[in-house]
Amino acid sequence: MTAETKSVASSLVELVVIVALALALALAIETFIVKPYRIPSGSMLPTLHIDQRILVDRIGTHFTSLHIGEIVVFHPPHDYPDGCADSAEGVNADGVAAQRPCGVAWSQPSSETFVKRLVGLPGDRISIRNGVVIRNGASERDPYAIPCNRAPMCDFPGTITIPKGDYYFMGDNRPDSEDSRFWGPVPKAWIIGNAFFSYWPPDRVGFL
Repeated sequence: MTAETKSVASSLVELVVIVALALALALAIETFIVKPYRIPSGSMLPTLHIDQRILVDRIGTHFTSLHIGEIVVFHPPHDYPDGCADSAEGVNADGVAAQRPCGVAWSQPSSETFVKRLVGLPGDRISIRNGVVIRNGASERDPYAIPCNRAPMCDFPGTITIPKGDYYFMGDNRPDSEDSRFWGPVPKAWIIGNAFFSYWPPDRVGFL
């Protein structure tokens, strides 16, 4: 083998190693640090639009506390199409709203991912009136939300207490969002991370 052939072979090996390391690094970043997500529905309008792309911080929630108003990606319960874990809460089989929103977490997460806004922390006492969260006696400041305007299933005036270790999420599109009102709190272990940046489409690029 000539020196020139050895040089070419060495360069090819070096290129393969560099590409492999770059791919491994990209995979590690997506798996453990930052992951992109596509918005599949209008439940977070007007904040997030259908097909908008966002980046999610996957490690921050492991080291810092979650805060009211943050946009969060998480796994909903496996049984969320069935409604509340407590059948006396949420909406019954006839589509009639109960006095209280769902207040009990299901036991198993789904493989699906949802993106919603955090409206209740562990231990908070909340009720919902015309789509507005009453948290520990105070109405949420919700300039980001689409008003309910007395739409069906926007009123759950009965108060629940969010269990320890669980979090409550609602979409900004209050009249048209499948959220904790209808299937309950989300355990912290099901939370993937905070959405912090929108990178597509170009006219919506920026921090959330």
